[in-house]
Amino acid sequence: MDLELKGKIVVVTGAAGIKGSIGETIVQHLANEGAVPVLVDRNDRGFGYADELQKRGIDSIFIQTDLADYTQIEKAARIIEEKYGRIDALINNVGVNDGAGLEASMEEFMYSLKLNMVSFFAMTKFCLPMIKKVKGNILNIGSKVALTGQGGTSGYAASKGGVLGLTREWAVDLIKEGIRSNAIIIAESWTPAYDSWIKTLENGEEKLKSIVKKIPLENRMTTPAEIADACLFTISNRSSHTTGQFITVDGGYVHLDRSLLTE
Repeated sequence: MDLELKGKIVVVTGAAGIKGSIGETIVQHLANEGAVPVLVDRNDRGFGYADELQKRGIDSIFIQTDLADYTQIEKAARIIEEKYGRIDALINNVGVNDGAGLEASMEEFMYSLKLNMVSFFAMTKFCLPMIKKVKGNILNIGSKVALTGQGGTSGYAASKGGVLGLTREWAVDLIKEGIRSNAIIIAESWTPAYDSWIKTLENGEEKLKSIVKKIPLENRMTTPAEIADACLFTISNRSSHTTGQFITVDGGYVHLDRSLLTE
């Protein structure tokens, strides 16, 4: 199926993660479809990623941005305006499960909100005029933590709950403009960050096995490629009548009856 993404300007925040991260994988899938990814992140890996894309003939750029600072986000939006003049899709992907729990300082909690939720609002606010020009759309990357809780991560949980609220609010707010707003919800996905976390645990392999056993579909983790594919379909015109939706790509981890898992 042709997703008709060729030449589309797609802004991706959190795009400069380690190779194989969700943001980096989304960028690669966009490039493979002929889209033009615009990378927004604070990590200078993004310069190398943009260079790789340019060598493939893709007019991509990296805008180094601290996404916890809305003034830097506003500057990034101005750069995008000057370079491209429009945005066909905005993928708000940045997110760090930072462990800012009840024992965290107020500063740590507020920083978590700034990075994991306020950045979504700021990116959307400052990019909206460019999205309106072409009736583009917005896709927010969410987390099962917003629905299930996790423990020890109040900032991230509050942020991701807010992201889902904003997704529906924007779907309502922008419907008169013909602009769609959706969210992809991720549960257990095998990313470099997840791998690093497992390796910090004393009983990491046992913990991993216990998690995988609880994923109903095929007892395996979701791959970043599967998440990227869902993202690309959702932002494409092949999903032109879908808005205000929470699309859970998780092998049934969150919603399916646990009786499926009895041995």
